[in-house]
Amino acid sequence: MCLSSPSALQSSVAFVVCGVCLSALSDDCPQWRGPERNGHSAETGLLREWPADGPKLLFKVDGLGGGYSTPSVVGDRIYLLNDVGIEDEFVRCLSGTDGSEIWSTRIGAVGAPDQRPPYPGARSTPTVVGDVLYALGSNGDLACIETDSGGVRWQRNIQDEFGGKYGQWAYSESPLVDGNTVVVTPGGSEATMVALDAETGNVRWKCHDPAGDIAAYASVVIADIDGVKQYVQFVSKGVIGVNAANGKLLWQYGKTAEGSPANIPTPVTMRNLVYTATGRGGAGLAKVSASGSDFAAEEVYFNRDLPNAIGGSVLVGDYLYGATRQALMCVEFATGEVAWQDRSIGAASVLYADGLLFLHGENGEVALVEATPEEYREKGRFTPPETPFDARKTTWTYPVLADGKLYLHDYGTLWCFDVGG
Repeated sequence: MCLSSPSALQSSVAFVVCGVCLSALSDDCPQWRGPERNGHSAETGLLREWPADGPKLLFKVDGLGGGYSTPSVVGDRIYLLNDVGIEDEFVRCLSGTDGSEIWSTRIGAVGAPDQRPPYPGARSTPTVVGDVLYALGSNGDLACIETDSGGVRWQRNIQDEFGGKYGQWAYSESPLVDGNTVVVTPGGSEATMVALDAETGNVRWKCHDPAGDIAAYASVVIADIDGVKQYVQFVSKGVIGVNAANGKLLWQYGKTAEGSPANIPTPVTMRNLVYTATGRGGAGLAKVSASGSDFAAEEVYFNRDLPNAIGGSVLVGDYLYGATRQALMCVEFATGEVAWQDRSIGAASVLYADGLLFLHGENGEVALVEATPEEYREKGRFTPPETPFDARKTTWTYPVLADGKLYLHDYGTLWCFDVGG
């Protein structure tokens, strides 16, 4: 279905320069895992240490609804997904001043509501580009929405239209916008991955995986490997590389997916090296090389005890920072050698900025740690006030930094803290 309007055509320049929109605005966090989708924020001048009770709370909003969406923050607006019951999943736009709602747009129902174990709800992070955003609902409803009004320019269901197949916890990925192309992962043999025109939603190409690999829960990242631009994604049977120009499946590496029902962490790439990990499968680094027009992935190392938590990992210089169920770790990326590990706050989502790691723990705690391979150096720890977290639930949302503010979203509550120096 395409709901384009004349205004969509008039704003075509936004799509041409969207790479600038996603990377040049250092005060914004326009998409999943920051401007470059690598867990880095461009923020600087941040507090080097937090008070004992945590940084100053600027505002708190309750009653937003269910789900596990990480917010995007652009300018003075906050965008996220929430669900109300199992019939309605919404994209919400909130004021960056006080968190009050500006608009709310329904995009579909919650996917796989009878899933087991039961974690139904909205999961995706909206991707903001110019005057529109792209959001993927857990049932496969992909929508292009005007950021000013919440109006829908076009919408498609990737499950219905592309024979999409997701895992037992429905769709979780956040759409990638690359130039004037939107990339998502329906899963299945018809379109394991699909590239759509950002203005119209029309199909540019579909990636046909003969294995019929179903979608997992990670999000696509871009890598340039031996001069070929590739979309790297973690699907159910392993990590794959897809030619960005035509959708051809180039290579795959499956060791870290073996025995894993939940391939969640977004891949970490550096040149032709790709790191993936799962809680049950383990962690591994693959080296991708070209031979003529063919590509192949060769295992560099595999270790079940390296960072593999749902919260993902970040690469800072030559070192990878991420958590297992038991500890935060610093690991030499190229070799897998452990520089240090510390219990810290346990399994956590990790964000890097200004020489610091911002951790949002699965136990609801938040910590600030120096990003150095020398040793573990904690610079603050607190629990957000009046948190809805309890011992029966797990916190899975990622921390977000924008304009000197730290945003946390958990079980229908959004906090905004002042962490500017």
